[in-house]
Amino acid sequence: MKIAVVGCGAVGSFYGARLARAGHEVHFLLRSDYESVRRRGVRIQSPEGDFEVRPQCAQRPEEIGPADLVLIGLKTTANDQFFRLLPPLVNPATAVLTLQNGLGNEEQLASLFPSEQIMGGLCFVCLNRVAPGVIQHLGYGQVVLGEFQRPPTSRTHELAARFCEAGVPCTVTENLAQAHWEKLVWNIPFNGLGVAGAAGPEVLERLCFPGPHEPLSLGAARGPSQLTTHPRPLTSATMMNVRKSETTGPGRPSSSFSASRPASLFPCLTTDELLADAGWARLVLELMLEVISAARALGFRVPDAFADEQIARTRKMGAYKASTLLDFERGKPLELESLFLEPLRQAGRAGVAMPRLSALCAVLT
Repeated sequence: MKIAVVGCGAVGSFYGARLARAGHEVHFLLRSDYESVRRRGVRIQSPEGDFEVRPQCAQRPEEIGPADLVLIGLKTTANDQFFRLLPPLVNPATAVLTLQNGLGNEEQLASLFPSEQIMGGLCFVCLNRVAPGVIQHLGYGQVVLGEFQRPPTSRTHELAARFCEAGVPCTVTENLAQAHWEKLVWNIPFNGLGVAGAAGPEVLERLCFPGPHEPLSLGAARGPSQLTTHPRPLTSATMMNVRKSETTGPGRPSSSFSASRPASLFPCLTTDELLADAGWARLVLELMLEVISAARALGFRVPDAFADEQIARTRKMGAYKASTLLDFERGKPLELESLFLEPLRQAGRAGVAMPRLSALCAVLT
């Protein structure tokens, strides 16, 4: 199978390397990592065993030409480049598979190509890009494949088999849209709150009390809010203003991130830090339940117990930084549209209020 990988960060490189090691003709469309990958290949560091592959490297899609499968690992902030990067790789027989986060990606692809060519994949994996062409695989790796706006076909199952042969656990979902909402149950709290925590403890109060008519569910153990100003919205650019300050506890600055003082950020919160603190952990659960409520209003059968399952699984991951935290710390654009804003819009159209997600969006945007 001829495979073109577009977006060769952690996700694209990891799965592309697996498929290359299985013997497929894999082409990486590269920008800044082109010279490194061309000279040294891609190296995967994994508890399942390290390995290296040498994919074919290109800087322009025209150098690759039409492929059997286009594998998209781009950040969703680069979706405006679809029209430029993808058409040279696609003919009427090409399957276009996005492994991107959040909602709306398949719809954007369907504006360029027939909907029957579009597939979505959800990746359940812990990865970091630690150097050009070097990917650290920390754990997991499953991919769930689905067809856009239709049930699975023979193609779906055949592609799942190719992933399995490459050492990637892969299953097929009957309903891709529901699978996306199920993944948002994890993605929204751990990506969003991990970054929001950089605004300091005041932001927890703001998210716990998203409006004057909202019950004070978290404040009971903390007493009434002492906020006189709201934390400033966070953008990746504010990370450039991080400065050292005195600490009142292990690694926590004594200053707060508020409108009354110069920008100063706390560290982002890893998954274990969010779950170790009673206030943040309660907010994780409440956000999950909001997402589940929205999913059910859209017709997807997601039980409340799904939230507990996700939390239990996350506790086993240790100190994991979700991808949005890494982007924020590196000063890169955040995937706000697909991960937070589009889910909020879809919930609103379904008549479901998501006060905590709405407050989180206000902090992040």
